[in-house]
Amino acid sequence: MEKSLDPRFLRTRKLIMDAFMELVVEKDFKDITIKDITQMATVNRATFYYHYYDKYDLMENMLSENVLQGVLKDVTSHESLTTEALNDILLSLISLQSGLANQCSRSYEAFTPKIETIIKEELGKAFKALLKQEYPDWTSEKLELHSMMISWSIFGMSTKYVKNGNKPSEDLTKEIFNTLLNR
Repeated sequence: MEKSLDPRFLRTRKLIMDAFMELVVEKDFKDITIKDITQMATVNRATFYYHYYDKYDLMENMLSENVLQGVLKDVTSHESLTTEALNDILLSLISLQSGLANQCSRSYEAFTPKIETIIKEELGKAFKALLKQEYPDWTSEKLELHSMMISWSIFGMSTKYVKNGNKPSEDLTKEIFNTLLNR
């Protein structure tokens, strides 16, 4: 049996991630130790290191496995990239980032660079797959650059709106997304 599908493996990872999330709410990320995580998760250090290299690896896995799943579900639920689809994704991303900023306010700044990297990378992959379906004759490089442009733009927009606390107007996002989609 593959270890990543073993219920014990999954349960242990969940215990560690849940403990980490509790600690992130209580402490600054820089002050969280492996000992803190293992004590709260009721696992030993060897078990922690079996699953993760360090707390940075845990943070990265937690963000990509759990936190970003809702946004990626929004992306993959669309059959093509339309202005409406991009608007849904933008609003979902704003919601995700606002939730993280509020829930993990003490450590949000520490997470920001990793959040940005993961979101851009994962959105880029999803957009590339959608664009490849829509434009099968595009070169790999064109697909890559176009998907990167869209994912970076949406991330930048969501960050702007999270920082200033506003929601974007539908007219403005429609105009921007039409430009991004070359329509």
